[in-house]
Amino acid sequence: MRSRYSPPTLNPLLDAKILGWLLVGLGVVQIVPMLAALLYGEAYMAFAASAITALVIGLCLALTSPPSRRDLRLRDSFAIVAMSWVAASAFGCLPFILTGALEPVDALFESVSGFTTTGATVMSGLDTQPKSILLWRAISQWIGGMGIIVFAVAIVPLLGIGGMQLLKTEVAGPRVDKLQPRIAATAQRLLLIYIAFTAAQSLALWIAGMSLFDAVCHALTTLSTAGHSTRDGSIGAFDSAWIEWIVIFFMLLGGINFALHYRWMTGNFRRVLGDLELRYFLVVLIAAALFLVGILMSEEPGGEGHVRRVAFQVVSLATTTGFTSDNYAAWPTVCSVVLFQLAILGGMAGSTSGGLKGLRVLLGFAMLRNTLARMLHPRAVPTVKYGEQTVPMEVVAGVWSFFTAYFALVVVAACVVAFAGYDLLTAATAALSAVGNIGPGLGAVGPTENFGHMPGYVKLVLSFCMIAGRLELFTVLVLFLPAFWRR
Repeated sequence: MRSRYSPPTLNPLLDAKILGWLLVGLGVVQIVPMLAALLYGEAYMAFAASAITALVIGLCLALTSPPSRRDLRLRDSFAIVAMSWVAASAFGCLPFILTGALEPVDALFESVSGFTTTGATVMSGLDTQPKSILLWRAISQWIGGMGIIVFAVAIVPLLGIGGMQLLKTEVAGPRVDKLQPRIAATAQRLLLIYIAFTAAQSLALWIAGMSLFDAVCHALTTLSTAGHSTRDGSIGAFDSAWIEWIVIFFMLLGGINFALHYRWMTGNFRRVLGDLELRYFLVVLIAAALFLVGILMSEEPGGEGHVRRVAFQVVSLATTTGFTSDNYAAWPTVCSVVLFQLAILGGMAGSTSGGLKGLRVLLGFAMLRNTLARMLHPRAVPTVKYGEQTVPMEVVAGVWSFFTAYFALVVVAACVVAFAGYDLLTAATAALSAVGNIGPGLGAVGPTENFGHMPGYVKLVLSFCMIAGRLELFTVLVLFLPAFWRR
């Protein structure tokens, strides 16, 4: 018999308090583009109003009555993480609306795309947009990338999301009720690395010839593997080999597990070089680049130009950054197929990239091999291994569940896009782009196009897909279960 004194499933006052402080932080951050507007002689009141709104509502939530319990349970983790991205996107769209840059639905889509580091956009004429708006787009993506590192390290191992529990090997596993000090310290170190890389890229791009404003904006959107540019022509608009190689290098850093960056900086080179997922990631990139260079050289003999163009697009798509230096849709069709397959696979677990993630792909192949082995030896009980580590069966089940949910959501989203009258290529790649946080697709949402022509309801569906994909699907989908809200 259930005790009448049993605590509720969620701790709503504590959840509201945490969400409130997040909004306070968001309001403070919006002061930065407001100052940029003042500096460049642009309208700044929109950012001031947006910042005040976030601060007032955030403080009202944060200063509510003290919660009766101060422990965070597993369901609180689900609710807070999902609501954090929703709230950030909702309040983050206010500057777009108040400046008159975008209509409400478009503004929400742009904001969601920013905070989820997807990089899909509804905006055109970027070269003439106010600098404060361009800076806010970049900041929102940088915040989203920073947030996903904390999410991957501190929250995902709790949630049992298809293979991502293996990140427990990188840090001490947190308890359900509160984070271990080592978890918080690890997240802090990874964020310092993230900030240091961003500063280093800003300096490198400035030295390479970008203006300081462009250098900062592109650094903010590179390490977050997000891909919003200040130019309609993206990185290709700068027409600089040095800039492209710098961006390639830092996109690659963004697509690698940030725990490996920390290990490298602390001298643990053997663990880094022996990492199975890193080896897989680099081999896939090199193999794809060699194949595409061969295709382009067979069409048009060339040298460094082909290598750079291919290297840029391979790394950009594989890390789901979405920057472009060339219109790869005009390359032979097989090139677009290979590039988009790389985008579906995505970067490494623990990185800012989207996609399926290399860790899950490796586990998927291991499970496939075991399935085939059992067909030959029905009485055998093979185990799934990741390197030297035996993978628990609940992790194996989680991987299959994730693949099922991932592609089911893609199919539903593709049907919605197709219902709006778009062709199959556009519908499929738009859905994959949203769920995988990729950015550009093919067809009517290709590298030289945007999502602005889509109906409002399609943008809302894709916005939901972007948030669900960024939060590893289950974190959002579990909120729709009636059991989640019961005692």
